[in-house]
Amino acid sequence: MANETLTRPSPPVIPRPQTRPWMLALLLLGLAVVYVYGWKVTQINLGQLMTNFHLIRPLVRDLVRPDVLAWVPRMQVARTAFRFTGEAPPPAALAAGPRLTLSRTVANPGEPLEIRGEGFAPDRPGQIIWIDQSGSSARGAAFRTDDQGRFVLTLPVPDLIGTEHRVSAEVTLPGRQLRFSVAAGLVFWRLIETVFLALMGTTIAVLFAVPVSFLGAKNLMARSALGTSIYYVVRTALNITRSIEPLIMATVFAVWVGIGPFAGVLALALHSVASLAKLYSEQIESIDPGPIEAITATGASALQVVRYAVVPQIVPPFIAFTIYRWDINVRMSTVIGMVGGGGVGFLLIQFINLLQWQQAATAVWGITIIVAAMDYFSAAVRERVV
Repeated sequence: MANETLTRPSPPVIPRPQTRPWMLALLLLGLAVVYVYGWKVTQINLGQLMTNFHLIRPLVRDLVRPDVLAWVPRMQVARTAFRFTGEAPPPAALAAGPRLTLSRTVANPGEPLEIRGEGFAPDRPGQIIWIDQSGSSARGAAFRTDDQGRFVLTLPVPDLIGTEHRVSAEVTLPGRQLRFSVAAGLVFWRLIETVFLALMGTTIAVLFAVPVSFLGAKNLMARSALGTSIYYVVRTALNITRSIEPLIMATVFAVWVGIGPFAGVLALALHSVASLAKLYSEQIESIDPGPIEAITATGASALQVVRYAVVPQIVPPFIAFTIYRWDINVRMSTVIGMVGGGGVGFLLIQFINLLQWQQAATAVWGITIIVAAMDYFSAAVRERVV
């Protein structure tokens, strides 16, 4: 039997578009003009990177050694309460160790107040600290304990804020101990505030973005003239809101409600509503139309179509978008804090203004750790829900 040769038809040859040399040269010339002009407009000067490096050397040195730990003197501290008006506060329970006794626990500003201390280390220097109702403190008179660890002072009561106050005696002991620095403590609590600032802003945004996203989904709204009009109005409003930077929003809200984390929450929430509503609506527009057509064919209402055909398809991506937005808001909250929006950014700009670069480095490294942790957390959650 003769062997048969099977031949396959060769694929059609698609001619490649030919680029004319003069067109390529014109394109390269145009790009060269654009970048030369851009270089000039942006005033790029690579030589300054080397000649001016000495200006940032102290800054770089401080940024790599943040103020986290500090050697502080060992202290003995005793406190007791007093007030300007009202009944005397209940006496403190007697305990071992240093303690303070006041000649009276109700006194007005300017009146003499006798302060007695006992149980302290003998023959050591100390300081009286006045603490007002807001928690602010002010240094008072210095003293030295006697051989039995006692001291007696008579001081005029200062004019403090509020009515409930405390007086504290701090006695310095020999030696030092390693403790977290003051800057580290301030940064820690501001970082906690930053995380919850972003959390509250994201939560408020979700509550508004979810219903708005359905109004901004073309496949749901473009079924009537009224729905189409609502769709375009909603998408235009979202685009306008997203075009305004959160930094500007935080400045406006700081003037409106005052400097603090509330202004930051409002700024993040408003910007996040626009961003999340856009992401949500685009996810709704990309869902499988099959379930929608099937449920619509049964005569279901528009609300039932959304409930049984749309919602089951969008819950996982909605959760992923929300967590990712929280991650973004944590980073963004550090910036809006610089204009009075609260959080660690507010503390960072204070350190920078005071040229306290080591303290500023503590805030920068704290932000880095929080952002990295949030990134890993959000990535892990998104892997589980998507």
